[in-house]
Amino acid sequence: MSCNRTHCWMTSWCEMEDLCLQPLAMINPDNISRRCSRRLAGCWFKTTSGQETSCIYYCCLHLSWCKKNKRNMTETRIHRADKQQNGDAMAETSTVDDVFDDTYREKEGKKPPRILVWRNIILMGLLHVGALYGLVLIPSASWLTLGWTAVCYMISALGVTAGAHRLWSHRSYKASVPLRVFLALGNSMAFQNDIYEWARDHRVHHKYSETDADPHNAKRGFFFSHIGWLLVRKHPDVIEKGQKLELGDLRADRVVMFQRRNYKLSVVLLCFLVPTLVPWYFWGESLAVAYFVPGLLRYTVVLNASWLVNSAAHMWGNRPYDKTINPRENPLVAISAIGEGFHNYHHTFPFDYATSEFGCKINITTAFINLMCVLGLANDRKRVSRDMIAARIQRTGDSSYKSG
Repeated sequence: MSCNRTHCWMTSWCEMEDLCLQPLAMINPDNISRRCSRRLAGCWFKTTSGQETSCIYYCCLHLSWCKKNKRNMTETRIHRADKQQNGDAMAETSTVDDVFDDTYREKEGKKPPRILVWRNIILMGLLHVGALYGLVLIPSASWLTLGWTAVCYMISALGVTAGAHRLWSHRSYKASVPLRVFLALGNSMAFQNDIYEWARDHRVHHKYSETDADPHNAKRGFFFSHIGWLLVRKHPDVIEKGQKLELGDLRADRVVMFQRRNYKLSVVLLCFLVPTLVPWYFWGESLAVAYFVPGLLRYTVVLNASWLVNSAAHMWGNRPYDKTINPRENPLVAISAIGEGFHNYHHTFPFDYATSEFGCKINITTAFINLMCVLGLANDRKRVSRDMIAARIQRTGDSSYKSG
């Protein structure tokens, strides 16, 4: 069986052993969900008997059957990808938790009141004041300290981009235990919630993007999507939808759960003490400079670079892959967030490990993952085929596409 369109992620899906046609036939077609309609419109495949069957119908029947039987909500999606070194096509296993759910409807009536979290407001205010003082101290810092600041920035940023985001939220590649440990340490140095909580909230963001269930809904304005969402209590729908996600893969990862159990201690050590004590002990930097520059200033810049993906990259830029969604292609965000600014592409193809069509271009994170694969520390990178990208650009792009 094969789909008639290369851009349909149903291609070869029906060949998987876990999709039994007999149980699917028991589902009433009048009750199927419409969640797949936007992605699968016009796609069909032929069964072994030669009958043409709609991919929309088939996909939704499978989802309905899984819900009815309370099975783990997973989809096996096989994407025909660009040829890798071995020349084989690549298969991806992903949860439906990072796929947009267009069946969600916001509740009618008055919105719940915003409840300020004063502890966060005060701490964030003090942090940014400290970062501003760090800027003043930069002329007093030695070149070694500035170099160490850049190293800490890169480690903590990779802990978010290559770790919490591309590895643990989307499972777009596989990492060995040593690499997972390194990325977990970097994630603690970044201090943006532990991996488990970060990945859970990010999957909710993708599944309910730009709705009340989105933790940092950009439709609520730049300030809210940038930092404001951390200064107020979560919308009840964010909590409700987050509790319903299947997070068994995260709970089964010993590195993730070890970091979660020891998160506060790891943050104190890696986000504050290590960046401060290394320059003070090894080359005699003053404690004030060591604390405010590689410590607070570096931490604050990493935070804001990450937040720009939620705010600026959802508001400013072009949409060459899907004009029906808010996320944009924003090169400036890509530079500051070491590759995470190609957001229209990422929300269109969330399983792609590079989060961009153009590989390592303005994408340090992709270059890092590629290097880890060369060193044998990572493998099974998921990628979108050229044909799939071209078909999607033609079907839903905003005509702003420029190759390369």
